[in-house]
Amino acid sequence: MRKTMVIAVREYLAAVRTKSFLVSLTLMPLLMGSSVVLQVIFKNIEDTGEKRFAVIDRTSGEHIFAALEKAAQRRNAAEIFDPETHKQNRPAFVVERVEPSGDTAEAMAQQRFELCQQVLAGKYFGLLEIGTDVYQYSSLSAGGRDQGEGATHAAQPLDEKELLAAMSPANTGNDRVRIRYQTKTPQYLAFSIWAEKIVNEAIQEKRWADARQPRETVLAILQPVPLVAKGLSKRDARTGAIEDAATESQIARFIAPVALIVVMFMMIMVGATPLVGGVLEEKMGRIAEVMLGSVQPFQLMMGKLIGMIGISLTIVALYLAGLYWLAHHYGLADMFSIGLLAWFLVYLILAVVLYGSIFVAIGSACTTSAETQTLLIPVIIVAVIPMLVLIHVIQEPHSVFSTSISVFPRATSIVMVGRLSVPSGITW
Repeated sequence: MRKTMVIAVREYLAAVRTKSFLVSLTLMPLLMGSSVVLQVIFKNIEDTGEKRFAVIDRTSGEHIFAALEKAAQRRNAAEIFDPETHKQNRPAFVVERVEPSGDTAEAMAQQRFELCQQVLAGKYFGLLEIGTDVYQYSSLSAGGRDQGEGATHAAQPLDEKELLAAMSPANTGNDRVRIRYQTKTPQYLAFSIWAEKIVNEAIQEKRWADARQPRETVLAILQPVPLVAKGLSKRDARTGAIEDAATESQIARFIAPVALIVVMFMMIMVGATPLVGGVLEEKMGRIAEVMLGSVQPFQLMMGKLIGMIGISLTIVALYLAGLYWLAHHYGLADMFSIGLLAWFLVYLILAVVLYGSIFVAIGSACTTSAETQTLLIPVIIVAVIPMLVLIHVIQEPHSVFSTSISVFPRATSIVMVGRLSVPSGITW
């Protein structure tokens, strides 16, 4: 045992005293934090050039195009500029009216083709087409009865089944009751989301006017009732009074399990993986042969493993301290209880021992780095599997699936930490 501990201390000191250890200790949180910051920065980076769109309004009176044009002018005057710097950070939308062609399928197809060619040529960024019957809606209840005389239909009304079938996403042939958008860059969503909102607002205004219902009344009827998420009510042990549960954020409850699991996964990959390189380097340098003259192979490998556990605990102690400080700063310290952190350390040690043993075995069995890379791939894939089921485990920690995957040794540590992080935890 003494020789094992000597090797463990040597491995630990050899790692923590190096500059690379200090650099990696600092770089890991910086790189993870910078990735989030870069996503926020790049999210706001957008081409600010003018984008022109052809609009075919096939409705009677073409009131929807007028609403689009007015909304575009309002957007270009104020909404595309940063409120603090007053610099333009979003592109201006310009909508141009195109006279609708005939009502036949051939005429509409021909007009769409010609406009699509103009989109390819760069004259327009996209083509928006508003169907003839978008003002229609079903005036029948589920039982088939008319709901009132205020329901309005076009000259050639569709019955309820025809209207629902036409509006179904599976039906791509009937565009009379839908908004059609065509572009060569469908991944650009800013215009389609904006146009859908404006067009639907204009359609609803017309429907409300035809039904002789004021906008305020309809909006009041459609006002949703808020849902408040709370924990479980408790009874005070001293007074016996029932205490109402505190209001909780359902999203915030994902923070603790996700943060702890990410830290554990990093320790498995960053903490245990260097064992492969260390063992292989000593084999290739004939250092292992000299050491095996004084210690047994088990003592040598166990010493390396214990040293790696010490390195992982050192890194985790610093990261957990920073994580707890952030949680306390934002009022989320109750999510990281002492018991949860204790269980986290237990499962972290078990995970490092498990995967560290596998990595040591791989390093002992291989003679070249190419062989180690080949054998490491399936191990890493298995280690990633618990991350793929993380959302389900957090949402349903007591389900049969979550309980079953907890018994799978390669996933036990990560899955159990996720289940324990959820409020109320799990039973023995």
